[in-house]
Amino acid sequence: MESLQVVDINADLGEGSGHDELLMPLLSSCSIACGGHYGTAETMTKAIKLAKKHKVKIGAHPSFPDKDSFGRKRMTLTKKELTETILQQIMDFITIAEKEKASLHHIKLHGALYNLAAEDAPTADAVVDAILASGIRPILYVLPESILHRKAENLLPIKREAFIDRGYSNHGRLLPRTEIGAVIDDPQRAWMQFESMVLSKSVLTPSANRISINAETFCIHSDHQHAVVILQYIHQKMEEIGIQIAPS
Repeated sequence: MESLQVVDINADLGEGSGHDELLMPLLSSCSIACGGHYGTAETMTKAIKLAKKHKVKIGAHPSFPDKDSFGRKRMTLTKKELTETILQQIMDFITIAEKEKASLHHIKLHGALYNLAAEDAPTADAVVDAILASGIRPILYVLPESILHRKAENLLPIKREAFIDRGYSNHGRLLPRTEIGAVIDDPQRAWMQFESMVLSKSVLTPSANRISINAETFCIHSDHQHAVVILQYIHQKMEEIGIQIAPS
C-alpha cells in the first residue's frame, strides 16, 4: 500500500519514567530532560546512547529549574534569569551530545515553561534569546499559533507540535491536567485523535467542538502510564492504513 503520509512521533525521555527502552523503538524523535526538571549527565548520556541505537533524532528538553515539582509549576524569574537557565541547560546537553558524537536535532520546552511560553511574550522572548545565544539553530517544537510560534518563526526553524495523549480546549490550548478529558488513557481514543490530527488536521474537544490543528510532530508523554500500550496500538493502526513514521 502506498504511504498516505509520513509523520514524526516524539516523546519526552530521560525523565526517570522507566519506559525509555520500550518507547524509543516506537519514536522518530525524542526530547531529553537536561537538568531543569530532571536529568544528570548520566541520564542524558544514557538517553542519547539509546536514541542513537534506534536512530531516533535527539532533542534537548529544558524547563524551569524546578526538580521539586517536575517543572510543572510556573516560576517567577526575570527575563535574564530565565534566558540564562535555559541557555545553561541547552549548553550542558550539547556538551554531552558532542561527547557521544550526536547532533542536536531540536529543542522542546517542558511542562509549565512550554505552556507559559505559548501565551506570554517575555517568556517566549527569553526562550528565543537563549537558543540564539547558544550559537546553534536547531528546530524548535512549538504549540501551533502560540506566542512562541510567532516569536520564533522568523528567527529559528520550527515544527508545530500536537499531542496524542492530551485533550484540547476550544481555543486550541492544552487542557490543564486537573480538568476532565485533559489526559487520554484509552489507546483507541488516542488513535482516533492522532488519526484526525494527521489526516484531517483537526481534533475533537471534550465539549464536542472540532477545532483545526496543523502539526508536523506528534507527542506522547513518557510518564503516561499507558504510553507504551498507546504507541504500540497506534503503530498497528498506522500500518493498516499506510501511515509511516520518520523524523520531520
